[in-house]
Amino acid sequence: MKFAFAFPFLLASALAQAPATPAARPAPTSPTAKSPEDESTTKARALVNKAIEALGGPSYTGYTTRTEQGRSYTLYHGRPRDGGVLYRRFFQYGEKDRVEVPLESYGSWVDIVQTQTPFPIQLPDPKSNKKTDVAIIHNGDLGYEVTFKGTEKEEPKLTSDYNRRRLRSLDKVLREWMQAPGTALFFEGQALADNKLTDQITITNSKNESVTLFLDATTHLPVKKSYSWRDASDKYRNVEEEVYDNYKPVQGILTPYSLTRFYNGDMAYQRFLSKITYNDNLADSLFEASLTK
Repeated sequence: MKFAFAFPFLLASALAQAPATPAARPAPTSPTAKSPEDESTTKARALVNKAIEALGGPSYTGYTTRTEQGRSYTLYHGRPRDGGVLYRRFFQYGEKDRVEVPLESYGSWVDIVQTQTPFPIQLPDPKSNKKTDVAIIHNGDLGYEVTFKGTEKEEPKLTSDYNRRRLRSLDKVLREWMQAPGTALFFEGQALADNKLTDQITITNSKNESVTLFLDATTHLPVKKSYSWRDASDKYRNVEEEVYDNYKPVQGILTPYSLTRFYNGDMAYQRFLSKITYNDNLADSLFEASLTK
C-alpha cells in the first residue's frame, strides 16, 4: 500500500526532472504570400490604372478645361419630359462650371464651342434679338442662376445635388481619389453592365465615401459608375448611376459622347455631345456671378 501511495509522487517527480521537449515551430510563411484583401486591392488598382491609360493616360489626367456643346434631356420614370434642349458648357477642372441654354430651340448653334462671349449671348439667327435664356454657374460649393431678370442663387437642393455628383464624378475619382492617402480598392469580380462584360471595382476614400466602377473587360473603358447616399430629410438610401457610351478620341482623350444618368433605377437624364474641345483658355469672367436679387 505504501508503494501504491508513493508511485504517483515518484512519477510526478520524474516527469518534472525530465528535459522538456522543444515546442514545434510554426512553418515559415512564404514572403510572397498575400492575403485575399491584398490580392483584391492589387488587381483592382491594376484594372483602374488600365482604365486611366485607356482614357488617355497623361492627356486625360492632365487636362485643365473642357468646352462642349450638345443636347440634353430630363426624364421622368424613364420617359422624356420634352424634346430636350441645346446647351453649351464651359468647365474648368476642379470647381468651376458654366452651362448655358438658349431661349429658342434651334437645330444647331454656329460653332459656339469656340465662342466664349460672356452671358448673355446673341443667338446666330440675325433676325432674332433673343438672348441666352439661362446660365447656371457653379463656382466652388456655390451655385447661381443667371437670366434676363438678373442673377440669383440657385435653389439649394439643385446646388446640393450638383455638388454631390461633382465630388463623386468619374474624373474626380480617377484623378484625385486614386492619388489620395487612405483610399481603398476592392475587386469584386465580373458583372454585366449595359449589356457588356465588365470588371467591378469599388473605390472608397478616406471619408468612407464609396463609388463602384464597371470597366469594360476588353477595352478597360468605364461603362458605368454607381454610388449610394442617404437623404438627410427622409433617411432613405438612394442610388445614382451613370452609363458612358459612344467613346471618341478627342485631343488624345477617349471621350464618352453619350451619358445616361439613373436615379433609383429610373432613367433620369441623358446628354449627347456634338462637339468638345479640351484645354481652351477660358476667361475667368465665365464663372463669375454677382447677385442682383
